[in-house]
Amino acid sequence: MNINLLDHFKLKDEKEDIYVVIENIEKGVAFKGTNLWILVFAIFIASLGLNVNSTAVIIGAMLVSPLMGPIIGLGLGMAINDVNLLKKATFNYLFAAGVSLATSTIYFLISPLNEAHSEILARTSPNVYDVLIALFGGLAGILAITSRQKGNVLPGVAIATALMPPLCTAGYGLATLKFNYFFGSFYLFLINTVFIALATLLTARVLKFPLKKLPEAKDEAKAKQIVWGVVILTLLPSIYFAYDIVQQDRFQERADRFIANEAVFPNDYLLQKNIDLKTKSITLTYGGEFIEEKEVARLKSKLPHYNLEKATLKIQQGFAYLNAKKDDAQMNQLNAALTAREKQIRLLEIKVDSMSAQTRIGKQIYKELRAQLPSFESSILQKGISQADSVQKIVWIAIIKSNKRVSKPDRKRIENWLKVRLDTKDLVIYFKD
Repeated sequence: MNINLLDHFKLKDEKEDIYVVIENIEKGVAFKGTNLWILVFAIFIASLGLNVNSTAVIIGAMLVSPLMGPIIGLGLGMAINDVNLLKKATFNYLFAAGVSLATSTIYFLISPLNEAHSEILARTSPNVYDVLIALFGGLAGILAITSRQKGNVLPGVAIATALMPPLCTAGYGLATLKFNYFFGSFYLFLINTVFIALATLLTARVLKFPLKKLPEAKDEAKAKQIVWGVVILTLLPSIYFAYDIVQQDRFQERADRFIANEAVFPNDYLLQKNIDLKTKSITLTYGGEFIEEKEVARLKSKLPHYNLEKATLKIQQGFAYLNAKKDDAQMNQLNAALTAREKQIRLLEIKVDSMSAQTRIGKQIYKELRAQLPSFESSILQKGISQADSVQKIVWIAIIKSNKRVSKPDRKRIENWLKVRLDTKDLVIYFKD
């Protein structure tokens, strides 16, 4: 039995009728009635998920959203020279994006929760992996649409390409006037749009979807010009986005290696590092000994070894415990003064903590005594020092005031209970009637 492995990769036997596929895509492009309301509700669900930092809710919104329809329509319209489909898809795409942005902005304007959780922050800085996810997700999506065996691919594509959360994050940026969040997340939304449409275009061409013929040769030439103009306008930003993201990722990786390998000083601790991918700058903040200029210059000279010759390195220093210009005697005095001050602060903190704890115990025991002794009026509870010859120990002193005489059994019972309550055997107790 001969088995040809290449047969497993062929799509012909599973391919849906091309005209049925085109018809289904055209139906999914329109945004009115049910589709529009589903989009609005999905945006609210996604915004709620981002607001409460719930991944499960965000995934649910992506499954509900019909936003991918016009994006696939854009790619198909360009692939088959269908100007009408392209115009319709473009209008509905812009309309859907506008409605989504307005809905999410309104939600975040009225929401009492304005903190940017991890789910929001994750969508403000796109990287090269988002490009690849959008491209391969788009390829999987259009292949599923053109196949008779769609399975559960489309829901997976909707989750992977994540069109809804970036739009909602953009709305959050507008509502809170955090425009860096708006531009970052909207940038991610555009990346997803461009690469899903590009994947649709490429797949439709590979599967040889029929090109639309127009009655007049002049009209057909004009249609091709419009289509290819849109293709080029779509491709150029995507190429730039991809290149820029790759360059940023490379800079980040080189900067991290440089810091780990070179930015180490024996008597200093790196308190903070800030790598600005846009301005290609590295800012390092140290605590510890004063770092001399020659050491900073030496560190900067290492930048070209990591292909960071165009990067700007800035060294910031926190409080220096030792000053390089002081002599040994001055340094010793400074260290001794700092150590003595730290001990004083520590002792004061211990005293304050002890007094606070004693106050809390006193209040609680007052409440418990009132519940146990009907005639109880007030109490004094204090730690003291018992001195006998050369033996000194800490004891608890309790004075309990009652509006009538407390019987001996009750006194003994209260004394035993208080020893257990204070976890001590050293208790001196007085009853005032």
